[in-house]
Amino acid sequence: MSDELLYDVRDGIGRITLNRPQARNALTFAMYERLAAICGEVEADGAVKALVLTGAGDKAFAAGTDIGQFRDFKTAEDGLAYEARMDRVIDTLERCRVPTIAAISGACTGGGAAIAAACDLRIAAANARFGFPIARTLGNCLSMANYARLAALIGIARTKEIIFTARLVEAPEAQAIGLVGEVLPDHAALMARADALARTLAGHAPLTLRATKEALRRIAARMSPGEGDDLVVMCYTSADFREGMAAFLEKRPPRWTGR
Repeated sequence: MSDELLYDVRDGIGRITLNRPQARNALTFAMYERLAAICGEVEADGAVKALVLTGAGDKAFAAGTDIGQFRDFKTAEDGLAYEARMDRVIDTLERCRVPTIAAISGACTGGGAAIAAACDLRIAAANARFGFPIARTLGNCLSMANYARLAALIGIARTKEIIFTARLVEAPEAQAIGLVGEVLPDHAALMARADALARTLAGHAPLTLRATKEALRRIAARMSPGEGDDLVVMCYTSADFREGMAAFLEKRPPRWTGR
């Protein structure tokens, strides 16, 4: 697994690379756990001043969770445990002591888009595409925390439109709606800018940045634990979710029944 998620620190900048380019950097459960563990290491390591997250190559930041992780899902507990894991990992990233930057090239979808949304800043290459195409793929849903995080970024109406249509937002539109802060011409320019931005942040007052992160997180955190569990159970225990997985793996359109 160490080869699938790379981490190094140079000159006070931590760099995480999702390293499964053959699978468009889709994440396994082990990769999610390693991401959370790195955030814990950063918390304990005062030498790290900023953290950059990216995907290997220029084809994808991350194309969500590896579908193979869902093969054995059969019960309500499976779906709830998965979304609880996702919430725990992404909350750990969001609470990370230092500023986090998502450097996005190519596809940034599903779990990958949730990770990017939890970062403090997002910058993109011109080929970036962002979205949650679950309405045409697996037929599952996001957790309440991930819906809230996305709505806080781009608003409720745009969140609905993007998820309902299952379309991917191209880089220029992503910048226009505030989903990303900058668009760079290509992957090389993106990574150079991510490094420069990280160095700028690393030179600023760390307590100011930390207080601002935590203050805004507290403002956004208004839901009680377990809120939305009924929606997760509805989707993950459905025949449609099993059909979505089968159709994805068989490379055919799913036949939805609403059950």
